[in-house]
Amino acid sequence: MLWKKGRRSDNVVDARGETGGGGGGGMRIGGKGLGLGGIVIIVAIGLLTGQDPMRILGEITGQMGSEQTAAVNPQTRQAPPANDEQADFVRAVLGDTEDTWQQVFQQMGSQYKAPTLILFSGRVQSACGSASSASGPFYCPADQRVYLDMEFFREMSQRFKAAGDFAQAYVIAHEVGHHVQTLLGVSAKVDAARQRGMKMEGDNGLLVRQELQADCLAGVWANNAQKRLNWLEPGDIEEALNAANAIGDDRLQQQGQGRVVPDSFTHGTSAQRVRWFKTGFAQGQINQCDTFAAKSL
Repeated sequence: MLWKKGRRSDNVVDARGETGGGGGGGMRIGGKGLGLGGIVIIVAIGLLTGQDPMRILGEITGQMGSEQTAAVNPQTRQAPPANDEQADFVRAVLGDTEDTWQQVFQQMGSQYKAPTLILFSGRVQSACGSASSASGPFYCPADQRVYLDMEFFREMSQRFKAAGDFAQAYVIAHEVGHHVQTLLGVSAKVDAARQRGMKMEGDNGLLVRQELQADCLAGVWANNAQKRLNWLEPGDIEEALNAANAIGDDRLQQQGQGRVVPDSFTHGTSAQRVRWFKTGFAQGQINQCDTFAAKSL
């Protein structure tokens, strides 16, 4: 991926110095070490989600050790260091999502409001609650921010065997997809349905449909970005598809607990995630991403 062609976003805040504490294998939750199987399942839930990941972790651990969690000052606008190539990559990808969605929203007669992306390390406080590296990247609709500990990209490569810069770009684009859903009112409708007691989890639940739509929106971005920048190299799309395949509910459950429980799905199967990313990428049209109306996912 020739990502250096991308325009750098000014909406990336480097809060890594504020949050302190390393991510990755040394992290501990609730005073007890979290086993590999637990990490896999929690990452699966927290990865690429519009939910509050700490609500899930809180149910498991009982508490989050909030004394170790640092809040990101809303006034903080510290940019990443100029010589930080990985952060520069994030700025380039986010910048192109801004360009893509601004154009798409203009075509719909609307205006796109870009999210802020917070780089953190270890733990962070969002408007959706406390979060740690084990949760994976997440989007908080309450403050319209994407949160990312870049240590996750190493985890993605080593634990999920999903390496490559375009695989990482897919992750960022998926979280931005949740922001697009917020702007379009999709997230509010899902929340309203939750309050009415409608089915959220499971292989046809609303959470799965919401996540698959974000995958599709990531594909829409990838299509439009390629048309504008011609920055994809051979194998890049396969990287994204491999990442989508690696984080399907069925695959992660099989790896983490040795069995698949469709009634507990929150993101969709590997095949579904691949399918919907490919659907968005095929035509680059947002109207192809109505997973809520789809009879078959």
